[in-house]
Amino acid sequence: MKVLVINCGSSSIKYQLFDMPDKRVIAKGLVERIGDQGSALVFEHDGEKNRVEQPISDHDAGVALILKALVDPKDGVIGDIKEIVACGHRVVHGGEAFTGSVVINDKVIATIEKVADLAPLHNPPNLTGIRAAQHALPDVPQIACFDTAFHTSIPEVAYMYALPYELYEKYGIRRYGFHGTSHRYVARRAAKILGRHKYNINCITCHMGNGSSITAMRDGKSVDTSMGLTPLEGVAMGTRCGDIDPALLFYLADKGYDIDALNKLCNKQSGVLGLSGVSNDVRTVSEKAQQGDERCQLAIDVFCYKIKKYIGAYTAVLGRIDAVIFTGGIGENAPDIRAAICDELYQIGIVMDTDRNEQVVGVEGEVTRSGSPVKVLVIPTDEEIAIAGDTYDMALELAGGSTTDAPRADAAVDDLGAAKAR
Repeated sequence: MKVLVINCGSSSIKYQLFDMPDKRVIAKGLVERIGDQGSALVFEHDGEKNRVEQPISDHDAGVALILKALVDPKDGVIGDIKEIVACGHRVVHGGEAFTGSVVINDKVIATIEKVADLAPLHNPPNLTGIRAAQHALPDVPQIACFDTAFHTSIPEVAYMYALPYELYEKYGIRRYGFHGTSHRYVARRAAKILGRHKYNINCITCHMGNGSSITAMRDGKSVDTSMGLTPLEGVAMGTRCGDIDPALLFYLADKGYDIDALNKLCNKQSGVLGLSGVSNDVRTVSEKAQQGDERCQLAIDVFCYKIKKYIGAYTAVLGRIDAVIFTGGIGENAPDIRAAICDELYQIGIVMDTDRNEQVVGVEGEVTRSGSPVKVLVIPTDEEIAIAGDTYDMALELAGGSTTDAPRADAAVDDLGAAKAR
């Protein structure tokens, strides 16, 4: 069964075609700069990567171009579009309405539209991709997979802000959390690595990239997470400030900053970029810090300190932790950052292994010493595989399948990552 996964941005479409339930990537790529000069299709399969520049007016044209490439007589990977049995979409915000992935219908679309003001940079493009796929594949089930869904298990005491309750009732102001698909994926892998059932693990997952979030899981379910109503709350990030005193904004407003300027300040000019004055890229800032740049060193120190503080807080929330998991571009590829975060965390049972930590870069592996009471694992995330799994499972249900008719993708997650483990 072929499943197409689409992650749609305002001017781009990321895509992967999977052979299910093996979760084998047949082809993947990107449609970029939609509606602009230099728009192009990037198409990868069998180790080859091609980029073809051509005018791509809108997302409908982009999806049509993807499908055309997949069935191209010379370079395509499938013989007929009808081989695609379902299409999965990443949707950033589902509000409180969705606790898991769902088959898209008019009601689902209306709900995604309703909460779009909570994710104005993401939900509208996600909807554009959904509509484009519906137009191009009218007979194929479309599945929405929400970043927020995994965090709907968070209890009220953790998701409520200490604001007048009517703001929650009227506007839905509460903690929602993000990166849920990534947090769920790496937690399931960690349970498998540790020989535990997916609902028998207490862990803290650290998704660290330009956007970073930390999640506490009890019995494999999210019980708290660092991002809140929006992806701005939490740890310091590439350009986002994370947690600050909210009165700071009132103070700056008195100094002449308007709403747009404050929004830009907090979301685009702060974090690692704001502190370093150099870059939002931790790799660049780390290099400068090693060369003696004091502001860059401060940016790295603040980045690591904030994450360490969340790990400590979530350890207190959980009472017992089995593992801390690093994922995302920084979590997977920056041993020095992991070491700085875990320094002195022996108090909670983490005993790092310097050699292991240096060796595990971009691959799956443990970076603590044998016998460490709490394991620290590096697990490369794969949100597309998780979306493909949900999409395949729902396609089976729609077709009247069952676990006796075909293997479920959720079970197949146990075997993911074996090829890239060390």
